[in-house]
Amino acid sequence: MPNKVNMADKTQNLLDVLKLQPVVPVLVVDDVNSAVLLARALVAGGLRAIEVTLRTPAGLDAIRAVADQVEGAVPGAGTVLDAAQYEQAVDAGSQFIVSPGTTLELLDYAKTSSVPMLPGAATASEVMALREEGYKVLKFFPAEQAGGASYLKSLSSPLADMMFCPTGGINLKNANDYLSLPNVVCVGGSWVAPKALVQAGDWDGITTLAKEAFELAN
Repeated sequence: MPNKVNMADKTQNLLDVLKLQPVVPVLVVDDVNSAVLLARALVAGGLRAIEVTLRTPAGLDAIRAVADQVEGAVPGAGTVLDAAQYEQAVDAGSQFIVSPGTTLELLDYAKTSSVPMLPGAATASEVMALREEGYKVLKFFPAEQAGGASYLKSLSSPLADMMFCPTGGINLKNANDYLSLPNVVCVGGSWVAPKALVQAGDWDGITTLAKEAFELAN
């Protein structure tokens, strides 16, 4: 098994990515060609860190295309469920890995990779378990369904050294409810790339949404 990679360095690398902007776009990509144009539109609006989920067959190819063709983009892979997907996502050019939850297999593989993981957690026990593994930054998912901003705020006192990127049900109207919390570094959201605008090829419209998201208070 490869040597373990320094956890503190990976945490800092992850924070450097997440602090690029208040909102990380979460993309479900059906077409690789549109992924490049979409990513360029998001970067033009200030959203450089982009999570491309592996929910579609085009996911890995989209990450590879964004990594190769979109200047200024920092591509990451979302919905990573196992070690094989982790490895494939890194090979495709992912600079960060996002998972909706956590498994022992994922944790073991993450220890061998220099590419940081943002693991998902929804309860205090899950947060504590990941804290024991050395994680300081987690994805709070599904945010709205798991208790929303008020729930996450309640974790800030007993788990004061943990930071979160809430994702799930977040939009322009409620994003600042999360961004105003002391334990939130950024939020994840799909509203900056609505399917209708992508299908219409309205990249200027997406850039406008990205600019609005970039300007949110953090």
